[in-house]
Amino acid sequence: MIQICNIIAELCSMIIHSCPDDSLFVKYSCLTLNRKNKMLCDISENIAPLFEPGQPPCIRQLKNDDLDNGLYSLLEGYISALKGRNDHFSMIALVQVLDEALKSLLLEIIRAYQSDDFSVVLNTNRETTGIGLLPRCSCVWERKHRLFHSYNRLDNFLFHFLLIENSILGELIDKHIFLPDDFFPHFSSDRQLKIAATPLRRERHYIEEEYTKNDIQYLRIRYDRKKSAEDNDETWKKIITAAENNCDIIVFPELLGNSETQENISQRLRDLTAEEQNNMPSLIILPSVWENNMNTVTVLDRFGNVICRQSKQNPYLMERDGSIFLESIKTNMVVNILHYEGIGRIAFLICKDFLTTKYMEQLMRCFKLTLIIVPSNSTGSYDFRQSFDLCAHDDCNVIWVNTCAAMKKGKEDNFRNIGYVRKRIGRNDNDSQRLCEMPVCGGAFSGNCRQDCIYFETIRGV
Repeated sequence: MIQICNIIAELCSMIIHSCPDDSLFVKYSCLTLNRKNKMLCDISENIAPLFEPGQPPCIRQLKNDDLDNGLYSLLEGYISALKGRNDHFSMIALVQVLDEALKSLLLEIIRAYQSDDFSVVLNTNRETTGIGLLPRCSCVWERKHRLFHSYNRLDNFLFHFLLIENSILGELIDKHIFLPDDFFPHFSSDRQLKIAATPLRRERHYIEEEYTKNDIQYLRIRYDRKKSAEDNDETWKKIITAAENNCDIIVFPELLGNSETQENISQRLRDLTAEEQNNMPSLIILPSVWENNMNTVTVLDRFGNVICRQSKQNPYLMERDGSIFLESIKTNMVVNILHYEGIGRIAFLICKDFLTTKYMEQLMRCFKLTLIIVPSNSTGSYDFRQSFDLCAHDDCNVIWVNTCAAMKKGKEDNFRNIGYVRKRIGRNDNDSQRLCEMPVCGGAFSGNCRQDCIYFETIRGV
């Protein structure tokens, strides 16, 4: 499989880097049916193993035994001929044929990847081609021709390969986790995700420390460690509530964790019986922890295992008394992408990461994200709401949850809603279902926080 993926990566690179602009893809999408049929016949005449016997040409599903030197030799010879006559349309058509012919094998690879801690791209020539290839998980709310009217790109014509362009990824380091088949047991039966999100509490158990270094004003977070046990108890109560409501995912806000949160919650999950574990949310996005100049969200499964740790990449700017302070975080450039058949690709963007439009769009375009989870600790919701539509345009749903602990005097109006779920809905659905609000409780404004706020929403297929 590696060799054929290397050939595909080289072919994709050849197409992308030989085109001065994106007009090639626009024109290709407008080709006549006659021209498309001629190209398909030409491919079938030159690379017969990709097709069933007979006419008209019908692409066959390849098996591992079909991937031999004979096929590779035919492919390389035909690609060389196409390159010689500068036939980019036929090159794109060949990529499409290979994408369809390898469909069954790519599904097998997804199943194999599900047992790995993380997975690397299928091709070994990513550095030289600038292309990474992965099997692409389907998504029940994603349009077949997603991005077709937004971007003119080669991967508009692919359905089974996820094509990652290094030129879009830049210096980021992508880490891919393919979740097991049974990871979301409810989704497997009803094809929908039930979400729980909680602002957790009104009180701050941390302080923002200001300091200056090399004439730059910074801020860092220091926790009240005497409150750690209390905070972890509160986090656990919310997880139990989510479990009692049959939720698949629970999302906590930014900064409200502590150095003991992950191990504390993991141990509580490990101490449950097998039946109790199976009733827990499948994906638990713990409140982020600011430690050693990193702001990190830990993601657990229902058994207490760490799925990944996502660090914030873009620092927050805090304005205070006319001065601006920079969040003093280090970035590790690692982006975790969770893959699941039927849900697609999930990423975690911590607060400012989501508001940094270039970064957010970079991830959406590179990985064709279908769900973004945004833990936040922000003095307002306006800017987040503006970014939701960018995601919806690309069939990417968003879960954003803020915390009342971020509330500042005079900015209470920013907290009428403490979170939102932005969903792609069907054309016949009620438009009000697009943006689901999490209205703040009255206690948030009076200071009488009961610490019992938790919101539920369901994301369904379209």
